[in-house]
Amino acid sequence: MPSKTSAKSAKAIKAAGKSAGASRKGGGGGGLGGKRQIPWLMIGAVVCVLALIGGIAWVLVPKIQDKQEQSKYTPSAQKKDPSDQISGVVKKEYPAGLHITGTQRVAYDQTPPFGGPHDGSWAACTGVVYPTAIRTENAVHSLEHGAIWITYNPDKVDKAGVDALAAKVKGKPYSLMSPYPGLDSPISLQSWGHQLKLNSADDKRVTQFITALRLNQYAYPEVGADCANPTFKTDNPPPFDASAPGPDAVPMDGTGATKAQNESPGATPGIPGMPAGGIPGLPGGIPSLPGETPGAPTDSGLPGGIPTIPAPTDGPTQPEQPAPTQ
Repeated sequence: MPSKTSAKSAKAIKAAGKSAGASRKGGGGGGLGGKRQIPWLMIGAVVCVLALIGGIAWVLVPKIQDKQEQSKYTPSAQKKDPSDQISGVVKKEYPAGLHITGTQRVAYDQTPPFGGPHDGSWAACTGVVYPTAIRTENAVHSLEHGAIWITYNPDKVDKAGVDALAAKVKGKPYSLMSPYPGLDSPISLQSWGHQLKLNSADDKRVTQFITALRLNQYAYPEVGADCANPTFKTDNPPPFDASAPGPDAVPMDGTGATKAQNESPGATPGIPGMPAGGIPGLPGGIPSLPGETPGAPTDSGLPGGIPTIPAPTDGPTQPEQPAPTQ
């Protein structure tokens, strides 16, 4: 029969064995055989940084690409007409400064036209989106001033397409937009001597054309001419005439048009909106320019500059006062 001492020893050995087993299983927490804790805080921080970098790239990369694309189509002395890189652009040479009156028509060689004789008054092209079709002869004059004219067939372009085009025009200087009934393509873009016909308002060539040719000093005749025209009523413009020009229409060679002598390329732009016949209230006024349509604003320079305006002689004059004495 085992003694009490040996029984106690057996219990102590058994307890020591249990303690060692627990230690081997990692119950003590810090031994070499224990479980490693996952650094969730560090992982979360890395994920946040990566997400931030991805978000910045998502915003900046398209902008960088757009800037590179815009640079490709920006005119310069070395690249005077970047539209040569745009597929589908049609180019023609036209003489400038051939004016007709508000009752005449022009037998244009293109539809819509993008050069040739035109009305002496230009369509306001300060980023105006005309809801109705406007007189062609006025719009062509705007092209001569460096504007882009966007036209569309209202039967072929839906509201979303019209809105997309309008966003590229509204409030943008030297641009205008109007419907063009009967247009043989959904969309047509015009600058002086250039035209591009497209099927979709989402076509990237819309932006390319505008970048290459709007106010491109190498591609239009009247550099420096204004696009504002207070005499052209944007809320009630001269209407579009869909009928064929009659036999009395001015041909493309300008026969029957008036050559504006001061609208040749390089002429100094004049004062838009000035009435023909001079400014009322000034003795003699500022004389009218040859070739300008009466009542239409002038848009070119004065040969030799503005003449000196003499002082009024029809009113009482102040007598000369003697010098004060000391």
